[in-house]
Amino acid sequence: MIMSELNTIGLFPSLRSFVDQRRAESGSISEERLDDLKQLAGYVRGEIQKSHPVQLTFICTHNSRRSHLAQIWAKVAADLFGLQSVQTFSGGTEATAMNSRIVASLKRIGFEVDVKTEDKSNPTYAVRYAEQSEPLLCFSKIYSKSPNPTRHFAAVMTCSSADQACPIVPGCDLRLPIRYEDPKVSDDTPGEAEIYDERCRQIAREMIYAMALV
Repeated sequence: MIMSELNTIGLFPSLRSFVDQRRAESGSISEERLDDLKQLAGYVRGEIQKSHPVQLTFICTHNSRRSHLAQIWAKVAADLFGLQSVQTFSGGTEATAMNSRIVASLKRIGFEVDVKTEDKSNPTYAVRYAEQSEPLLCFSKIYSKSPNPTRHFAAVMTCSSADQACPIVPGCDLRLPIRYEDPKVSDDTPGEAEIYDERCRQIAREMIYAMALV
């Protein structure tokens, strides 16, 4: 299948370099994961062909780490390939907060991240990646709560715990496990930053691959 060419959306220069590197690494994705990513791409393509808005909700247990990275990178990748109808969301089986280590990793890579609320227990972050795009507003929430869709969406399960806890996701058109290892295992260790950045690289690589197939 031919992969699409990138569009210019005013992506921040450091992120453009990061995206180019991840796209060049698509050959490192395992066959098993390629099958899941192709299924995700097929859902997006099918909804676009039906002129439907494409709603993707990425779910993990606490909506604190992996689900946020997947939401952000799926939206960046969709914009890069001109898929304007793609909307991305994230949620958990419980709400906590977007982890500060994820915020730090995003900043290291080149995103602009600002705090938008004074709720210290669960702040809302504005995540910007391009001059021409609105920021993504990220905070922890249960997957069925606003602003997340409750009908006609794909539920992408990004961790094994949420996958097992939610065998049925009400209202979704597609439930698809695409699991990632939790970078939390590295918290407060010397390798913490590298583990978080590697998870960010992996999720970026795979979301870019999926959207390129649409």
